[in-house]
Amino acid sequence: MRDDVDARLAARLAELRAEHDWSLDDLAHRTGVSRSTLSRLERAEISPTAALLGRLCSAYGLTMSRLLSEVEAQPAQLVRAADQMVWTDAESGFVRRSVSAPHAGLRGEVVEGVLRPGAVISYDAPPVPGLEQHIWVLEGSLGLTVQGEAYALGPGDCLRFRLWGGTRFECPGPEPVRYAVFVVLP
Repeated sequence: MRDDVDARLAARLAELRAEHDWSLDDLAHRTGVSRSTLSRLERAEISPTAALLGRLCSAYGLTMSRLLSEVEAQPAQLVRAADQMVWTDAESGFVRRSVSAPHAGLRGEVVEGVLRPGAVISYDAPPVPGLEQHIWVLEGSLGLTVQGEAYALGPGDCLRFRLWGGTRFECPGPEPVRYAVFVVLP
């Protein structure tokens, strides 16, 4: 299953670059990711990290959920737990479940994230400026920096904001953090 998702993701990333009529050099310049890494990614020789996908999504003006939903079958109205797409960033240990994937005609989506203790994920910029997010911690502790302002969130805490700059997610431990992200397109 994992190899199949990576292969479809690689193909979609190559399609997006072609749709924008960008060379690998153009995309490397826009994202700060080396040309060779981008080439290996598009050939499914490597799996992307969350940070790398964040940079690519920002260049293409897509949320990560929208990009990942494009590599799965057309989403149904009812999304059973067994059918929710799960993606893992092997480098950081970040596990991302698309609880309610993007759907045509709807602006919101729900994502579940799990970070292991000590894991850090940073995004330089939002994929879509002005993106509305609500981060609700379900279990554990989450350090979250939004546009330079740091927050410490515990179980039940919710931070909501419109995103114009960078974000940093960190699990201070001692146990993993599990949280829900409610994303609403502007």
